[in-house]
Amino acid sequence: MFKILKAEQLSANVYLKVVYAPRVAKTCEPGQFIIVRLDEVSERIPLTICDYDRENGTVTIVFQPVGASTQKMVDLKEGDYFADFVGPLGCPSELVTDDLEEVKKKKILFVAGGVGTAPVYPQVKWLHEHGIDADVIVGAKTKDLLIFEEDMRKVAGNLYICTDDGSYGFSGMVTGMIEKLVEEGKQYDLCVAIGPMIMMKFACLTTKKLNIPTIVSMNPIMVDGTGMCGACRVIVGDEVKFACVDGPEFDGHKVDFDQAMKRQTMYKSEEGRAALKLQEGDTHHGGCGNCGGDK
Repeated sequence: MFKILKAEQLSANVYLKVVYAPRVAKTCEPGQFIIVRLDEVSERIPLTICDYDRENGTVTIVFQPVGASTQKMVDLKEGDYFADFVGPLGCPSELVTDDLEEVKKKKILFVAGGVGTAPVYPQVKWLHEHGIDADVIVGAKTKDLLIFEEDMRKVAGNLYICTDDGSYGFSGMVTGMIEKLVEEGKQYDLCVAIGPMIMMKFACLTTKKLNIPTIVSMNPIMVDGTGMCGACRVIVGDEVKFACVDGPEFDGHKVDFDQAMKRQTMYKSEEGRAALKLQEGDTHHGGCGNCGGDK
């Protein structure tokens, strides 16, 4: 059992839990995720790690309720427990694993959309702790939906806030802010974009036009988190990848976002999954042979 030490509502539909999980906290890195289960009969829910404290043994997760299980998570309070809290899973951000001296030479831009601000934060924080101040764009539909603004401001080199309705900061989409910064003379060697699929797609179209290499996180399409179900199957270049075991981060200019978003929609029904299984054959799932996805 994994105790919840803090439970907080960050905005209208975004929630934070700080969980005591010392073994996960000891080894996790920015970019990785965990899987939680509320009880013994609950489904597995993959969530990107938002923050961690190795000394105190805590891991912070942030989520948006979209179904029955995540809605039940909303009701968990300080002192309650998760039955399972498994991780770290997935590959760490390349910024963490690459040669630090080479990373220090890069001008890095992060683009966060909505709840995607949560997985961006630990990467920006890690860079700051290693003497690298990255620029960060955070976008939301309106001011009331912004999260982690003050936390991000403490670790970012420059923080640029965008709201779709113009209620706070730059009025417009994050893509407009990217273009504005470049027009003003900013130069970037790398962009990391994390948020809703449609936002990442258009961020990548913008950075491709501006010749800025871009990394995206495909965490939004994960369901099972272990390569079994096939929900996070994604085409990267000419290769089939699974976000949960090969990612969740990939070269954004090679990701087929249209196909990934189409699969997301189809996967909501049994009929859709059956059609995908027929269409994709042996590449439909991770091939574990245990989950029934190959039946």
